[in-house]
Amino acid sequence: PTLLPTMPDHADLTQPIEDGMQTYPGDPPVSLSDHTTHAADGYHVESLSCGSHTGTHIDAPRHTEPDGNPLSAFSIDRFVFDAVRVDCQDCAAREAITPDRLPADDALADADMVVCWTGWDDHWNTDRYLDHPYVAPETAARFADHGLAVGVDTLSPDPTPSERAGDDEPTDFAAHHALLGDDCLIVENLRNLGGVDDRFELRAYPLALGGDGAPVRAVGVQQ
Repeated sequence: PTLLPTMPDHADLTQPIEDGMQTYPGDPPVSLSDHTTHAADGYHVESLSCGSHTGTHIDAPRHTEPDGNPLSAFSIDRFVFDAVRVDCQDCAAREAITPDRLPADDALADADMVVCWTGWDDHWNTDRYLDHPYVAPETAARFADHGLAVGVDTLSPDPTPSERAGDDEPTDFAAHHALLGDDCLIVENLRNLGGVDDRFELRAYPLALGGDGAPVRAVGVQQ
């Protein structure tokens, strides 16, 4: 689809919501259709059916933590992040993003988020998108120790189920639990991370659903 033009210092990092688009395995399918039309009704309205984790979206702690906070517990300023982009484009399919890839602690000290740039958005809406690199549990624990939110251009910071999954991969949503269990938010299915610098502001305001997560319009702003 044709996206709206952006200002030179703004990058659109959002996957468009489309009928039949890719979702996490087992999540509700996305259905987008005409409810009324100009020809039949004199005005146009679309009908949208989707899950709360559709497309580019944010995870609240309630997503994986039974007693976790919902989105409604976070003030609106929590959805603007001072982000550090980490280049993980050389990661192979289903490879773990290990702590040695991260910058030194002092580079993370004044940040709010780490964004893992894998380039896997190139495979969006294909079967290969399931086989993205993932955040190793020990890496997620380090992020949580620093109180950092995490952004990924993949379906999940954890491995996504696939017939190509390895026997040694974590299967217990370890990254989600480490992050969301410490109120560190997660933004998934980002795109176009080559359009921002290594340090940028990520604005990811969710729809006001207030529950376990919601789609966002993610915009990268150069600092």
